[in-house]
Amino acid sequence: MSIMRAWRGRFYSILFIAQAALLGFALQLGDAKVWTLVLGIAAALNLFGWLRAQRIARAIADTPTSRVASAAQGYVELHGQAQAHDGVQLLTPHSQLPCVWYRYLLERREGDKWRHVDGAESELAFDLRDASGRCIIYPSGAHIETTRKEVRSQGDLRHTEWVLLKDDRLYALGAFDSLRPEQMVLNARVDEGDLLAEWKQDQEELHRRFDLDGDGAIGPKEWMLARQAARREIARRHAELRAQATRHTLSKPRDGRPYLISNLPPDQLGRRYAWLARLFMALLLGCLGVITYLLKTGR
Repeated sequence: MSIMRAWRGRFYSILFIAQAALLGFALQLGDAKVWTLVLGIAAALNLFGWLRAQRIARAIADTPTSRVASAAQGYVELHGQAQAHDGVQLLTPHSQLPCVWYRYLLERREGDKWRHVDGAESELAFDLRDASGRCIIYPSGAHIETTRKEVRSQGDLRHTEWVLLKDDRLYALGAFDSLRPEQMVLNARVDEGDLLAEWKQDQEELHRRFDLDGDGAIGPKEWMLARQAARREIARRHAELRAQATRHTLSKPRDGRPYLISNLPPDQLGRRYAWLARLFMALLLGCLGVITYLLKTGR
């Protein structure tokens, strides 16, 4: 986890805050050239915000909903319930609240401003389950939006947590991939070698199992027995893997398309991003209009 990931959920807020800071700087100086430069930077920020918000809004609107068991490989939209993956219990760092995902931000008050102290978000996989099956969600690289936000202040510290809870309704948009048992690439020889190397780490147990004559050493015949035991164990493990159901996963698309996870319904998300796109476009046009006016008047 990194501090930068903790700020990912505040991407659009950061764009607006950056523009406000730039405009405040220009107001202090009051110079036409500074205004032109500042408005040019603001226009670029608004263009970037519009492109991103518009792209997500279009992805939500244009991607049909799929069921886990029958989803095609590639870019899909899924609906289901959030569940812990393999029973892993995840707790938020501050409130110790059981969840499947969290993001937190710790800030300290300095005068009338809040300064960043720490922040991160979880990267443990969790499941999305629908009536047809389950899909493992890898949150790394996702833009995650949740209605579950809690802010706590203690002294000059402010702690903000965003969470997804077990059984939350979940919407996910990303790269879907299925690994069927018959597609697994298993190398018995390599796995046997790894298992024997693991057994060698515990010499006491190794001798207990295979030092049949009790002379304190593993002879050639005894080592052959150990290899046969490793071969049987790996064969058993591979049989279990082959017997497992198809493994479905959702992760960040490699082609750069939006990766979105939320407990909000898609129609609400779509409206939110469409509104953001219109707002950024209005601000972009406003910046360009003022720049044109300044250049024409020579101010």
